[in-house]
Amino acid sequence: MKPVEIFKALGNDTRLQILEWLKDPEKHFSPQPEEVSDFQQAGVCVTQFHKKLNVTQSTASQHLTILLRAGLVTAKRHGRWTYYKRNEEAFHQLKGMIEHDV
Repeated sequence: MKPVEIFKALGNDTRLQILEWLKDPEKHFSPQPEEVSDFQQAGVCVTQFHKKLNVTQSTASQHLTILLRAGLVTAKRHGRWTYYKRNEEAFHQLKGMIEHDV
Protein backbone atom coordinates (compact mmCIF):
# COMPACT_ATOMS: atom_id res chain seq x y z
CA MET A 1 0.00 0.00 0.00
CA LYS A 2 1.41 3.34 -1.05
CA PRO A 3 0.13 6.09 1.26
CA VAL A 4 0.24 8.72 -1.52
CA GLU A 5 -2.02 6.63 -3.77
CA ILE A 6 -4.40 5.91 -0.91
CA PHE A 7 -4.76 9.53 0.16
CA LYS A 8 -5.08 10.66 -3.45
CA ALA A 9 -7.93 8.20 -3.86
CA LEU A 10 -9.57 9.36 -0.63
CA GLY A 11 -9.19 13.03 -1.58
CA ASN A 12 -12.24 13.03 -3.84
CA ASP A 13 -15.87 13.29 -2.73
CA THR A 14 -17.11 10.95 -5.47
CA ARG A 15 -14.68 8.21 -4.52
CA LEU A 16 -15.53 8.64 -0.85
CA GLN A 17 -19.20 8.25 -1.78
CA ILE A 18 -18.44 5.06 -3.72
CA LEU A 19 -16.61 3.61 -0.72
CA GLU A 20 -19.50 4.54 1.56
CA TRP A 21 -22.03 2.83 -0.74
CA LEU A 22 -19.85 -0.27 -0.88
CA LYS A 23 -20.09 -0.64 2.91
CA ASP A 24 -23.71 -1.74 2.40
CA PRO A 25 -24.31 -2.43 -1.30
CA GLU A 26 -27.70 -4.10 -0.78
CA LYS A 27 -28.99 -0.83 0.65
CA HIS A 28 -27.59 1.41 -2.10
CA PHE A 29 -27.83 -0.56 -5.36
CA SER A 30 -30.50 -2.29 -7.44
CA PRO A 31 -30.56 -6.08 -7.58
CA GLN A 32 -28.12 -7.57 -10.09
CA PRO A 33 -28.50 -10.55 -12.45
CA GLU A 34 -28.96 -13.89 -10.70
CA GLU A 35 -25.45 -15.20 -11.43
CA VAL A 36 -23.92 -12.21 -9.58
CA SER A 37 -26.77 -11.34 -7.24
CA ASP A 38 -24.74 -11.68 -4.04
CA PHE A 39 -23.15 -8.25 -3.59
CA GLN A 40 -20.81 -9.49 -0.85
CA GLN A 41 -19.49 -12.30 -3.04
CA ALA A 42 -19.50 -10.71 -6.53
CA GLY A 43 -19.34 -6.99 -5.82
CA VAL A 44 -21.20 -4.22 -7.66
CA CYS A 45 -21.18 -3.86 -11.44
CA VAL A 46 -19.61 -0.73 -12.89
CA THR A 47 -22.91 0.06 -14.64
CA GLN A 48 -24.57 0.48 -11.25
CA PHE A 49 -22.02 3.13 -10.29
CA HIS A 50 -22.37 5.17 -13.45
CA LYS A 51 -26.15 5.22 -13.12
CA LYS A 52 -26.11 6.09 -9.41
CA LEU A 53 -23.44 8.78 -9.86
CA ASN A 54 -25.19 10.12 -12.98
CA VAL A 55 -21.89 10.13 -14.89
CA THR A 56 -20.65 8.29 -17.97
CA GLN A 57 -19.48 4.72 -17.57
CA SER A 58 -16.00 5.93 -18.49
CA THR A 59 -15.98 8.47 -15.63
CA ALA A 60 -17.24 5.87 -13.16
CA SER A 61 -14.56 3.47 -14.37
CA GLN A 62 -11.87 6.11 -13.86
CA HIS A 63 -12.91 6.63 -10.23
CA LEU A 64 -13.01 2.88 -9.62
CA THR A 65 -9.60 2.40 -11.24
CA ILE A 66 -8.06 4.96 -8.88
CA LEU A 67 -9.61 3.13 -5.91
CA LEU A 68 -8.36 -0.17 -7.32
CA ARG A 69 -4.78 1.11 -7.78
CA ALA A 70 -4.83 2.36 -4.20
CA GLY A 71 -5.92 -1.11 -3.06
CA LEU A 72 -9.15 0.16 -1.50
CA VAL A 73 -11.38 -1.98 -3.74
CA THR A 74 -11.00 -5.28 -5.53
CA ALA A 75 -12.28 -6.07 -9.01
CA LYS A 76 -13.56 -9.27 -10.57
CA ARG A 77 -14.62 -9.87 -14.17
CA HIS A 78 -17.90 -11.65 -14.89
CA GLY A 79 -18.31 -11.93 -18.63
CA ARG A 80 -17.83 -8.49 -20.10
CA TRP A 81 -18.55 -6.60 -16.87
CA THR A 82 -16.33 -5.75 -13.94
CA TYR A 83 -17.64 -5.94 -10.37
CA TYR A 84 -16.11 -4.03 -7.47
CA LYS A 85 -16.18 -4.43 -3.71
CA ARG A 86 -14.40 -2.84 -0.77
CA ASN A 87 -11.09 -4.33 0.30
CA GLU A 88 -11.72 -4.37 4.04
CA GLU A 89 -8.22 -5.66 4.74
CA ALA A 90 -6.80 -2.49 3.13
CA PHE A 91 -8.89 -0.34 5.47
CA HIS A 92 -7.64 -2.35 8.44
CA GLN A 93 -4.04 -1.83 7.28
CA LEU A 94 -4.69 1.88 6.67
CA LYS A 95 -6.05 2.26 10.18
CA GLY A 96 -2.94 0.61 11.59
CA MET A 97 -0.70 2.78 9.44
CA ILE A 98 -2.39 5.96 10.67
CA GLU A 99 -2.38 4.89 14.31
CA HIS A 100 1.29 3.93 14.11
CA ASP A 101 2.59 6.93 12.15
CA VAL A 102 0.56 9.77 13.62
